[in-house]
Parts: sequence; structure tokens; C-alpha cells
Amino acid sequence: MDVVWENRDAVLIGFTHTILLFVLAGIGSLVVGTIIAAMRAGPIPVLRYAAIVYVSLVRNTPLLMILILFRFALPKVGITFNLVDIVIPTSAGDIRLNNIFTACLFGLIVYTASFVAEAIRAGINAVPLGQAEAARAIGLPFGGVMREVVLPQAFRATVPPLASVQIALIKNTTVAGAVGVVEAFNVMRSLTNDYASARIQIFLVFALIFVVLVEVYSFAAHRLERRWKTA
Repeated sequence: MDVVWENRDAVLIGFTHTILLFVLAGIGSLVVGTIIAAMRAGPIPVLRYAAIVYVSLVRNTPLLMILILFRFALPKVGITFNLVDIVIPTSAGDIRLNNIFTACLFGLIVYTASFVAEAIRAGINAVPLGQAEAARAIGLPFGGVMREVVLPQAFRATVPPLASVQIALIKNTTVAGAVGVVEAFNVMRSLTNDYASARIQIFLVFALIFVVLVEVYSFAAHRLERRWKTA
């Protein structure tokens, strides 16, 4: 515990990067996953098959391979991620949102969106077909049916599976440390290398912090589910 406290600034910066990755990738994957789910439920065969291929391909590819693709392979063919280069100085150290962070962020979005899409598709399938048919009968286009009738009910039905996907995302952010993002796992690895005699203490503290993050998110998701059920 003393080792972690002495290096609390590095730990704080690491978990700040972890939380930023989680929040930004969570929002991005929710948007992309919703679009993919709508494509799979849509009337256009090309888009439907494209969504099926995307989900099947990405879900069966290890996350580390996807992050390596975005971090190392795509820049080799001219696809770079220099969208932002922000350094936020704090009393604990610098928070860096650079090309490495952005590449891993896009990789996490692409990977997580495939699972989000499947969760939302299950919610779409749970909506009674007659409601969509009634909406089309009064003249709503497909986009209007999805936006006004289907998706609001689908989201209510998919809070638990979506929460599970996002909890997995919290843990998946640790993989970004393997390709250069200074997130929590990267910091933990550095500390265990520097303080070999305190490895168990360091591991337990980091594991406990991750448990707290997961429990906080689980509590928020449970409250949201209860609110939507009573709404």
C-alpha cells in the first residue's frame, strides 16, 4: 500500500486515462452499435449483410489484434489518428490525448460496437412486430419507425446486456496498455517491475480500484433500469 501511495500521482494519471478511454469508447460504441443494429434490422439487403459481416468478423477477432491494427498497421498505409494532440497539465502529471490514445480509442469503439449491436438487436427483436407495422401504416419511414417506436423500447429492454458490455469495456481498456497508452494496467506493470517485493500489494490495490469502478457503473445501470421500468 505504501508503494502505491508514494506513486499516487502516476496511479491517478493511469486511472484518468482508463476512465477517459472507457467514457469516450462507451459513447462511441453505443452510437456505432446502434447504427449497426439498425442496419441489421433494416430493409436494405446490402446494409444488412454488411452489418452481419462486421459483427461476425469483429466479434471473433481478439481485441489485441484490433488495437495492433489501429496502432501500428493502419498508420503504415497512411491512415493516421492525429485528430487530437492535447496535453492537460495537472498537479499529478500530464494527461495526454495523442495519436496513440486516439488509435486505441477507435479500436475499442470498433470492437465494443459489435457487442453493443447484438445487444440492441436483441432488444429490437423483443419489440412486438405489430407496433412497427402500425407505425409504417400511418406513414412513418423506416428511420422514423426506428427512432420513434422501436429503439426507445429496445433500449429499455437492453439495459442489463448493455451494462454487461460496458463493464467488459472497463476491463478491456487494460489491453490498451500493451500498445503504449499510459493507462492503469501500464502503470501497474511499471510499478511491479520497479518494486518486485511489493507486487502482490500493488496488484491487489489496482484490482480493488477496478472492482470499485465496476460496482459504481453496475449501481448506476441498475438504477437506470429501475427508473425506466417504472416510467
